[in-house]
Amino acid sequence: MDKDIPSPDNVKDNIKQKYLMEMPEDFYQFWEFCKEQNKSQPENAMYSFLGWKLVGPYDILAGKHKGISRNKNGRRPNYLLHYRYYYDPPEFMTVIRGDDKTQFHIGYFRDVPSEMPVFVAVNQAADSCNIVPRGENIFGAVKNIIDETLKAKSTDQEKKKKMEHFQSKLVNFAQTKGICLALQSPSMKQRNKKVVCKSFHGAGIVVPVDQNEVGYRPVPETPADLKKMLKKVVDSKTEKERDKNMDPIQELVTLVQFANDECDYGEGLELGIDLFSYGGDVLHPIVEHLLPLAYQLLGRFEYKEIIESHLRHRSHKVNNELEL
Repeated sequence: MDKDIPSPDNVKDNIKQKYLMEMPEDFYQFWEFCKEQNKSQPENAMYSFLGWKLVGPYDILAGKHKGISRNKNGRRPNYLLHYRYYYDPPEFMTVIRGDDKTQFHIGYFRDVPSEMPVFVAVNQAADSCNIVPRGENIFGAVKNIIDETLKAKSTDQEKKKKMEHFQSKLVNFAQTKGICLALQSPSMKQRNKKVVCKSFHGAGIVVPVDQNEVGYRPVPETPADLKKMLKKVVDSKTEKERDKNMDPIQELVTLVQFANDECDYGEGLELGIDLFSYGGDVLHPIVEHLLPLAYQLLGRFEYKEIIESHLRHRSHKVNNELEL
């Protein structure tokens, strides 16, 4: 990512070069829709009444990457980190940012980097690691979140009117294009059947499991017990205490090595995602050991690159790689 490679002229190729993944059709359709609402600044089409901005790969459509060879950190923009919040696993890619206080953001979630997203979800990084699916595509997610905001008593009346106006246009646009607006689409329900475990972030993980049930075995601790173990490690006051509290975690890592030898790659992914989602610098060396290997074994090489980048620069701040 540190090489000066010219950006492809074709915007879809440009995004794939920078983000390692292709965006779904609804991503581009939503940009066209926002252009209809705000021709000069489509990225701000929802800002006046929701405080949201289109970011991430939308910055490429807005041309914000042009002419930036060094950002405020004095390095080339790393798009794998652009609006990658503290709890965003590689599977999650931010496309809408909300306020910096809660660090509310909306993004596409995909199980496999070479495949299209399975849904669009929300995380509030200042509050928790929870990733909450809100619809199959960006139109559905935005509509469903606006529906909830309209019901909230605290929503300002003037903003409500603007939201309702925007909402009716969004629904109309989606219907003419045959875009599904359901909170739970049939394809999301199908994906739920493939989820091998919910994981700490709640969005679940999916790995291939063959007819002999090779591919996944669960981490042999309940989520509650694993969280207690991790809390002890993170709260340790001395190195000696930490080493002692780390022993049960190291035992789990050893079990993952056995699982990997027997092609149950899902266990390493589960444990790695759980430790990543729990958070804490002290756990990063284990996450660095577990997740890149899990992604490599699963053939999800793009995610390996993303997690390695993220762990090197992981921060509780909102990261805009194009800021000067």
